[in-house]
Parts: sequence; structure tokens; C-alpha cells
Amino acid sequence: MVNEGRLILTEKQVLQKIRRIAFEIYENNFSEKQIWIAGIHDQGYIFAQLLSREIQSISTLKVHLIQVGINKSDPEHSEVVLDTEKPAIRGKCLILADDVLNTGKTLAYSLKSFLNQGMKKIETAVLVNRKHSLFPISASYTGYELSTTLTEHVQVILTADSKGVFLVD
Repeated sequence: MVNEGRLILTEKQVLQKIRRIAFEIYENNFSEKQIWIAGIHDQGYIFAQLLSREIQSISTLKVHLIQVGINKSDPEHSEVVLDTEKPAIRGKCLILADDVLNTGKTLAYSLKSFLNQGMKKIETAVLVNRKHSLFPISASYTGYELSTTLTEHVQVILTADSKGVFLVD
């Protein structure tokens, strides 16, 4: 993945943000025995994996990961696909994770598969919140808030050998 934008968060800063979010999640869910983290395909799922590892390193919580597949370009007409058959999340806490919260559309439509599951609570975690809310979705946990114009793009890179957040015009 090539970036041509302005560096907003370095790899060290990205990892610090993820660790801080992990502590916040643990603090708000310390009485639970387990939680579920559902990461939206691609960078959101990688973010969820990194978050899961951090939570497990600082707590006794058992963390289950789910990958959520959705067409981010057309979420309202997209089928939401989970990488696991009927997860056992009734009465459990779910954290829906994505790399960037822009309008809230992707997170809102990603909830389709979970709304009838009888969960104890649903929270959201994002690495970057752009604050262009058009849907009634807010982030329970945010790594970095960034005010941008509608024409700017936030690029998150979370590969094994490189991590960073860039602002691209």
C-alpha cells in the first residue's frame, strides 16, 4: 500500500493509541469473562486483531474475533458476511471495530448481523474519527480525532512491516 499523503500518526503513535483503547475497553468491561470484537474487513479487521492482542496482554478477558465483510462503497445494498457461523454472542459484549469513522454509514450497516442476537451491549472502536457524522453512530473508543474536509482522505496502513495514518488530498 503506497501513501502519498501527510503523516498524521507514526507507527509508534498508532501502537500507543491501540494500547490506550485496549485499556479503556478493559476498564469498561473488567467484570466480563469474555468479549467479542468484530472488525470490518481489511484495515478494520487488522485493527481488531491488534486490539485483541493488547487486551489479552493486559487482562484476563477472553477475546473472540469476528471478521465482518461488507461492501464499504455500497453498504446499504451489501450483504453483511461474518467469518464465523452464528457466533455465541447472546448476553455478551460486542465491540465493532473499524480503522476510520467518517460518516458512520459502514458501521451502521455492519450492525445488521448483530442486532437480533440479544447482546448485553454494543460498543464501537475506531483508530481515527473524522467527525463527518451522517448516521447516528459515535465511537465509544477513539484513537485519534481529526477534523478534515470532505475532499480529504485518511489512509490507514496496518501491515506487519509498516503502520501509520496519512492524510491524503
